[in-house]
Amino acid sequence: MGSMIVPMEPIHHVDGNGDPPPPSSEPDSTRPRRRRPKFPNMAAVPLVKKVTAEFLGTFILMFIQVSSIIMDEQHHGVVGLMGIAVSVGLAVMVLVFSIIHISGCHLNPAVSIAMGVFGHLPPAHLVPYIVAQVLGSTAASFAGKAIYHPVNPGITTIPSVGTVEAFAVEFIITFILLFVIIAVATDPHAVKKLIAVAVGATVVMNILIAGPSTGASMNPARTIGPAIATGRYTKIWVYLVAEPLGAIAGVGSYMAIKL
Repeated sequence: MGSMIVPMEPIHHVDGNGDPPPPSSEPDSTRPRRRRPKFPNMAAVPLVKKVTAEFLGTFILMFIQVSSIIMDEQHHGVVGLMGIAVSVGLAVMVLVFSIIHISGCHLNPAVSIAMGVFGHLPPAHLVPYIVAQVLGSTAASFAGKAIYHPVNPGITTIPSVGTVEAFAVEFIITFILLFVIIAVATDPHAVKKLIAVAVGATVVMNILIAGPSTGASMNPARTIGPAIATGRYTKIWVYLVAEPLGAIAGVGSYMAIKL
């Protein structure tokens, strides 16, 4: 992986053999302080395990999201927008806690693309990550459809507003999501213990403000999977273009102002 850092992966201070640096003869007052790696074995995780973690994590996230949407439709709004937002936000939070140390817990091609653009993800990881995320989302969408047999396939993200408005909404909420992710996950000045909470809360917030208009996708895999499962591709290009652009802009904006 060289010097590249997967989002939510701390910087490792190790030598070429993976061992900690030898003790320094410099006095403590002059020796630079090194941050203790939070996940010391992450760099050694094989790519196949990272990709598997991305597939399983995306499957879990999407199954929870699909299930909450279908339950809301089949039971006359019992879940509600707030319930859907909270269930998805909690899913993100627990998944970050669960697989952050394995793959970085992207679960989203827009995240992987933005991190790849700014050198936080090795180029060789990008395509396998995206493929795993899309497959995980598609599998979860088919599983939800097979289990619940929804009459109205409302799991797809189809804008209820105009194309320009939908593009702007998805661009902005994905911008916000990645702005938060890059801030709390890669900046050494950030409070690392709050990564999962911050990202999960951002997802809840974005769904509350954008769910009724665009479905608050923020995630091309979230859009592609249900579209394949239901055969509904209405304005899918809006999500596939706006979200990666918003993600890149969000990361770039924070990189420009970080300390």
